[in-house]
Amino acid sequence: MIEVDGREVRRFLGKIQEHLPGEPYVETAFRVVMFTDIEGSTSFTQRLGDAGAMQAVRAHDGVVREALGLLGGSEVKHMGDGIMASFVSAARAIECSIQIQQRLAERNKSAEAPFRLRIGLAAGEPVTEQGDLFGAAVQVAARACGHAEPGAILVSSAVRDLAVGKGFLFGDKGEVALRGFEEPVRLYEVRWQSSRPNGE
Repeated sequence: MIEVDGREVRRFLGKIQEHLPGEPYVETAFRVVMFTDIEGSTSFTQRLGDAGAMQAVRAHDGVVREALGLLGGSEVKHMGDGIMASFVSAARAIECSIQIQQRLAERNKSAEAPFRLRIGLAAGEPVTEQGDLFGAAVQVAARACGHAEPGAILVSSAVRDLAVGKGFLFGDKGEVALRGFEEPVRLYEVRWQSSRPNGE
């Protein structure tokens, strides 16, 4: 019989967090979180009426969901005037965001009711519960989306670092005070009109 040195096993595995009886397991995994938001959705509804606004929302949903399907994104939930999605690749998340903005810009050329989107991306290990995501990465992505100008894509420094060498162009927006965070968060804008992702 082979004897196993428990000390060596513990040294190899590292410290293991004990799970106490009755406590729920917390499922986490790396994700890049995306938020989209239709510019001025409230005024948009007032101007176009409910039926006209719903047409715009359906157009948004179609563009976003098609891009998610092509680039491996997973829709987490629909929020009325935007969609929350996740990716396992920063490059795919950025490429998807660029594709969404490009297709929407093309649509707006001939649309009776053109509209623009804000997109925010952040990376981390959010908590998964009942199909939803929670945690700092989710909050940063949502705040970045809210901070973005219409038609812009803002990403956290982690997303930008993960996409280095992938052919994307970024503009440093500096450290930004985001609601709910004690310290400023550095954000970058994706220059999607000029970026040429290599598809990796």
